[in-house]
Amino acid sequence: MGFNSLEFVFLFLPCFLGCYYLFSPKWRNTVLALGSMVFYLIGVWKQPWCLVLLAAEVMLIWITALFMPHFQEKRRLLIGCLALLFGALLIFKYAGLLGAGLALPLGVSFYSFQLAAYLIDVYRKRVEPIPLLRDFAAGILMFPKLLSGPLMDPGDLRHQLAGRRDGLESFDRGLREFIIGLALKVLLADRVGGLWTQVKTIGFESISTPMAWMGLAGYCFQLYFDFWGYSRMATGLGRMMGFRLPRNFDHPYAARSMTEFWRRWHITLGAWFRDYIYIPLGGSRQGLPRTICNLLVVWLLTGLWHGANWTFVFWGLFNFVCLLLERLFLFEKWKAHPVWKHLYTMLMVNFGWVLFRSESFYQFQEYLGNMFGLNGNGFFSGQALMFLQEYAVYWVIGILLCLPAAGWLKKKLASLPKLSKTSFAVVYPVGMAGLFFVCVT
Repeated sequence: MGFNSLEFVFLFLPCFLGCYYLFSPKWRNTVLALGSMVFYLIGVWKQPWCLVLLAAEVMLIWITALFMPHFQEKRRLLIGCLALLFGALLIFKYAGLLGAGLALPLGVSFYSFQLAAYLIDVYRKRVEPIPLLRDFAAGILMFPKLLSGPLMDPGDLRHQLAGRRDGLESFDRGLREFIIGLALKVLLADRVGGLWTQVKTIGFESISTPMAWMGLAGYCFQLYFDFWGYSRMATGLGRMMGFRLPRNFDHPYAARSMTEFWRRWHITLGAWFRDYIYIPLGGSRQGLPRTICNLLVVWLLTGLWHGANWTFVFWGLFNFVCLLLERLFLFEKWKAHPVWKHLYTMLMVNFGWVLFRSESFYQFQEYLGNMFGLNGNGFFSGQALMFLQEYAVYWVIGILLCLPAAGWLKKKLASLPKLSKTSFAVVYPVGMAGLFFVCVT
């Protein structure tokens, strides 16, 4: 049940929010935990054992964290518990690499990382264990972030569970954020994604060079606006309940290096790998050879985390090589024109997305060959011109929202004469209502 589905928007969300605000603040964590379990169960109703797995892992980590301060062998307890947690993740997610077909529990990657972060921080004495199961379950199971993040810092999560401000102003901000995210998903990601669907229908072996580049651009926009829209919807849903979920994107397609791109893309996942893998391994404090090894481990794990396919492993290695070369040659200090650095970054990002999206190395080879006209499918295509005209509006809107032009446009709009409070009180809700109506019809 996606956030953009009519069942979620018109059934689950109104029922949940009605129950959430019907109860007093001291019971709202309980309502959030139970409501999130219902949300998850709807998503896995054909495989209810997934909910059993999730509940078992939540109980395991909660009990372990409570006992850890009183346990003599804290390190062994931590390692054993993490082995169980990530062992389950490995079994369900990566058995495909060995040819074994197992159903992947919904959201297992994200909630496993959230549970691991909490337990590690309790071990480090960075956060105190959460004493009540209802509060802990509410934080881990919180449905806005359960399936695809963003990942929250355990200390911040604990603080917000104990005390947060929910009210009309917070709800209004959250609703606005949700509608904007819904628009990004429905009006941009889903529409521009139609071009990628057309390319797959034609077949990677048959597309011309222009179609290969246009299809890849369509996928880049679809991936970005789909994830950005989801993240903004998640942030908005959290805000409706008084939570402030962390920002996950900062115009990554405006980056001028691959290093900068990965600081801007999926920020909370990058922070997790930095805080719980890279820095504990030694980070960049123990010389260049050790730094290279640490980066390699992080990017191999990042590739494996994204999917059970060897192409994801090599996608991780590709990014590792790019970041390593930039570090070795001090790319970010290179005084080239920003346009050239941006073009280089987007070219590398696009190559990476081809590998990321390919289901096999043969498919990757075919698509890359078509991009550079090596497969004999032609450099010109009337079909490409037709699709260029059909999707021209989405290209323009997508580029404006992805690049710094969005900030420039925002400043220009801010410089216009401001509406009176009365006019704004009428125009704003009407505009949001209109955008919402377009998204759901």
